Amino acid sequence: MLTIQNLTKHYKGSDKGVTGLDLEIEAGDIYGFIGHNGAGKTTTIKCITGIQDFDEGEIWIDGLSVKKDAMACKERTAYIPDNPDLYEYMTGIQYLNFISDIFRVSAAERRERIETYADAFEITSSLGDLISSYSHGMKQKLAILSALVHTPKLLILDEPFVGLDPKASLVLKDVMRNLCAEGGAIFFSTHVLEVAEKLCNKVAIIRDGRLVAAGRMEDIVAKGGSLESTFMEVAVNGQTD
Repeated sequence: MLTIQNLTKHYKGSDKGVTGLDLEIEAGDIYGFIGHNGAGKTTTIKCITGIQDFDEGEIWIDGLSVKKDAMACKERTAYIPDNPDLYEYMTGIQYLNFISDIFRVSAAERRERIETYADAFEITSSLGDLISSYSHGMKQKLAILSALVHTPKLLILDEPFVGLDPKASLVLKDVMRNLCAEGGAIFFSTHVLEVAEKLCNKVAIIRDGRLVAAGRMEDIVAKGGSLESTFMEVAVNGQTD
């Protein structure tokens, strides 16, 4: 579903970025991406989503090149950033209809999906309000709805649980599992290692722009007894096999 091969992206005048990153996310995977601040997680995600170009390597989504088939890749993908940048002069429902129009979602399909997810995340009564009046958590919920309205094959999330209340976090976890059960895939960054360990079947750890561990969760956890312990060993203390 998502293949990253030798991804290299460096910023001018800085040592920040990613170098030689290789990852394979398959249909059905909930793939966690963890690392300290500045390790290269958001850079990687922005390259996957086409927000920024990269220096070397290639990224494929559903067998299509992000560089050569950008629009087709975007049609199959949804991205939820850690700080959603929404059109605050719109109401919630106007924004959802706007996104639905972009992805050519029929009136019947969008109505059903919006009702289902808005009820689940408990924001139905606020969809008629201006987005400018929403709290950060409400904006996060609306961003999630807008990502799901076209049933993406690949869902990319950057710190998706930040700002969500406990119930909304549980709903999002169920949504993620259901999407993968239906043949989709999820790639997301998080600092909440306990959530990643329980939710993900695979995980990658990045340090200073380079991959230091990747694979099935049980194999990664086995190295340190828990994801937190393994992360401390390879990403903080710099230990490797």
